[in-house]
Amino acid sequence: MLNKHTKIIVAGFGGQGVVLAGNILARSAVMEDKHVTGMVSYGAEMRGGTANSTVIISDSKIASPFVVTPDVAIILNQPSLDRFEPLIVKNGLAVINTSLVSQSGSRDDIERVNIEASDIANSLGNKRTANIVILGAFIKKTNLLKPESVISAIEELFSSKKPALVEVNIKAFNAGLDGVK
Repeated sequence: MLNKHTKIIVAGFGGQGVVLAGNILARSAVMEDKHVTGMVSYGAEMRGGTANSTVIISDSKIASPFVVTPDVAIILNQPSLDRFEPLIVKNGLAVINTSLVSQSGSRDDIERVNIEASDIANSLGNKRTANIVILGAFIKKTNLLKPESVISAIEELFSSKKPALVEVNIKAFNAGLDGVK
């Protein structure tokens, strides 16, 4: 699953930073000289509607940017789990924000990493960093990318537009790393 060609979907409500999380993953992969492609999809309402971001990270060329059956689903809310859990490949991985997911899903042929990403983000003083907390959990579980690359991508994305958010997002990422055993 997590070696040559990994298909990832990040899903949640609009406004939860789904696109940002996908962007951070993609930038981190580029920093590690991996092949990467990505796409985003928004619900009709945008903020508050459903949104997802797909990223494919590979050691070789990627034929298509479409992800129909993800190896990994990073799930930020219950509707996203309900929608995307059935699509995860057998023996795939679901990284779940249990702060906003009340039912853990029905499949027993996938692995789950549960993390209270929203609660952790709130405890850090910025509830909007749940997407970064869950990225930390994903990286810790999979080792798909180096934590240093993700931190560099966070610094790159925030330093020019919102430098005050660099530190809080790095703290959130590290809290996600620490939140997985």
